[in-house]
Amino acid sequence: MMRTLVLTLAACATLAHAAEPTPASAKDAAFTLTSAAFAPGGMLTNEQVYDGFGCTGGNVSPALAWSDAPAGTKSFALMVHDPDAPTGSGWWHWVVYNLPASAHSLPAGAGSADGKHLPAGATQGRTDFGTIGYGGACPPQGDKPHRYEFRLYALKVGKLEVPADATAALIGFMVRANAIGMAETHAIYGR
Repeated sequence: MMRTLVLTLAACATLAHAAEPTPASAKDAAFTLTSAAFAPGGMLTNEQVYDGFGCTGGNVSPALAWSDAPAGTKSFALMVHDPDAPTGSGWWHWVVYNLPASAHSLPAGAGSADGKHLPAGATQGRTDFGTIGYGGACPPQGDKPHRYEFRLYALKVGKLEVPADATAALIGFMVRANAIGMAETHAIYGR
């Protein structure tokens, strides 16, 4: 009985790991995501900091650019997450999906609640601040600097079918289920 349970758990772990797209895998080694607002691993500026929750920043999403998406990409999804937030599950700062395959960048400020600077058809999900659009960095005062992971997924579908009020976790599940590649960059911020 115990051996069967161990083998079943090992098989589930293998399947779960196989479904996760990896950055810079052999097939999409050139797929890259960059920002003019910060160097990889660099500090976010006050412009990208949230305005609320005790933080006073511009709450402007950074400009992002990407290139060399995997063959077969039909759309993109961008997920911005702080894994260091003291919640047990991190904090979703920006969720954008149904970005057309023809898109190669987002300008600074594309994460405004009205989405007017997003490509046609793109949709923003609700962040853990409870709002639509970009929610900037805002770690607790005195906490170590937090990491902000910007992950762009290349998807095998042209449109994600999720409810309009879908949580970031549900959108993330659907994104990962349809991903054929991922590019990422990250920044840090502390106060």
